[in-house]
Amino acid sequence: MNPKDSFLLGSQRNIEANSRLSAKAKRRMGKAKADNTIKAYGSDWSDFVDWCSFHGEPFLPTTPETIVNYISDLADDAKANTVSRRITAISENHIAAGFGRNNPAKEGIVRTAMSAIRREKGTFQHGKAPILMETLYLLSDCFGDDIVSLRDRALILLGFAGAFRRSELVRIRMDELTFSPEGMTIFIPHAKGDQLGHGSTIAIPYAPEEEICAVRAVEQWILTAQIQHGPLFRGFKRNKELREEQLSDKAVALIVKKYVRMAGLDENSFAGHSLRRGFATSAAQHDVDALTIMRQTRHKSEKMVHRYIEQGNIFKDNALARMYRK
Repeated sequence: MNPKDSFLLGSQRNIEANSRLSAKAKRRMGKAKADNTIKAYGSDWSDFVDWCSFHGEPFLPTTPETIVNYISDLADDAKANTVSRRITAISENHIAAGFGRNNPAKEGIVRTAMSAIRREKGTFQHGKAPILMETLYLLSDCFGDDIVSLRDRALILLGFAGAFRRSELVRIRMDELTFSPEGMTIFIPHAKGDQLGHGSTIAIPYAPEEEICAVRAVEQWILTAQIQHGPLFRGFKRNKELREEQLSDKAVALIVKKYVRMAGLDENSFAGHSLRRGFATSAAQHDVDALTIMRQTRHKSEKMVHRYIEQGNIFKDNALARMYRK
């Protein structure tokens, strides 16, 4: 098989070739996985195919031994979580190719090799620094009064208050916002942890201090930009005219880095995820319980939330700190 034609997960050619499926069924099955997931799997599969081609090994179908040898080489430089994701990509593409019953990625020898890699390398992930509530006060001094600054202020404050992922933040549309005397609610039709598309609604109350209030910042942005429908956050043309299209999710990280740098902090330590991570860590520092944090962050598992709580309380629950207080 031609390596370029071997990634079947994205094209779903086996589904399209099935004459017993209706056109409607094929369209629905084509949306089984998010576009970003398929893109990531495609990159992982390409790396595996390159390795197999170099070593003269079959890639579709492959063998359990080939996978073990591949991840053994990969683990020399990659993290354990990256290796695990590559195995998942190999497995999913074999399923898409019709090898689900004899999936080489599911064999015991592959699981054993992955366990050994996890034990050797560990699974700790060093994430970007969080933008805490205290950091928002620093950033608030860096916002100007021009239209670009008003957009950036609304984006950063709302990104923190709603614990949004980058993709969720830029997808917010005007018809998903509802304002009330208490603040603002936002309906999120799709999220990473909501694979079935049930949707969720989160509340953003007015903050006591206007300088860090996400609701007031969004209201001012909408009023100044005169946005009535479509995406809430958009880019600008060279003449500062507002575009119709939503802002790119990559732009969120660039905006965060811009104001972090202006505040005198190391921009390389921060990214778009710093807003979401900062909310969870700050909430933990303010003794908010895990379930209440999860309602705002939309996490489905407590595992990651408890990691934020541990990070937020690293000094509060410190044995030496208690000794000092006594």
